[in-house]
Amino acid sequence: MLVLRLLNVVAPAYFLCISLVTFVLQIFLFIPSMFRDPSTTPLFSPALLHGALFLFLSANALGNYVLVIQSSPEDLGKGLNLGEGAEVVADWLDGSRSPGSALPSTHFCRLCARVTQRHDHHCFFTGNCIGSKNMRNFIMFCLYTSLACLDSLVAGMAYISAALSMSFANPLAFLTLLPHSISQFFSGALLSSEMFVILMLYLWLGIGLACAGFCCHQMLLILRGQTRYQVRKGMVVRARPWRENLQEVFGKRWLLGLLIPVLNVESDYHRQKEK
Repeated sequence: MLVLRLLNVVAPAYFLCISLVTFVLQIFLFIPSMFRDPSTTPLFSPALLHGALFLFLSANALGNYVLVIQSSPEDLGKGLNLGEGAEVVADWLDGSRSPGSALPSTHFCRLCARVTQRHDHHCFFTGNCIGSKNMRNFIMFCLYTSLACLDSLVAGMAYISAALSMSFANPLAFLTLLPHSISQFFSGALLSSEMFVILMLYLWLGIGLACAGFCCHQMLLILRGQTRYQVRKGMVVRARPWRENLQEVFGKRWLLGLLIPVLNVESDYHRQKEK
């Protein structure tokens, strides 16, 4: 438990550091290097278009990140005294001690010390539980983080291509870039800043693929009307049309939520279900 609590602090700090480094590289290195192309017009230059795209993706990623934390799932066990004998009460709430005693679709998270409805999982990068209230913002966070990493990857490859006078037309060029760069760096033929950018390329690729895969996995579960916790526990859920499952998670302003970070508004279906 101590390791998990430590990870709950280190992971958000890691994400914020990566975001800060990415922002600095984009604003002070990648975008200024695009202004050096004399063949482009000032109004529709690649630098301005890329800068606007990067700011749009970053604002959505960080905005939804904040909303995931801000709209954390409501603690259903707030009125219960979990101070003494918390382990026993927690086991009763999620049914791990007495089968059939669990409250429907609830789970007690020992890291957050709260009982959440439709618990999906605990996200260490946000230090928060993901449930029905912040699931939409979490999916948007994964989507825009993946797109921002892809954007930074393309911009970084363009910068390295110009700085080292190399081409990425051959797919093997990217695969062999890291070992060749390490040997050139220790021989003194590669600058420290260029080596740092090359390392960030592979980091952006890994984070982008991980977020994209996680986003697709979550969407598949939503279409099935399931959560990761229910799948892990082998719980059987009532089959419903996939449109109702999407409406329950994404709510009314789903189209607006694709463009700007907004809090989720529960759908009419979800409100009728609670009544």
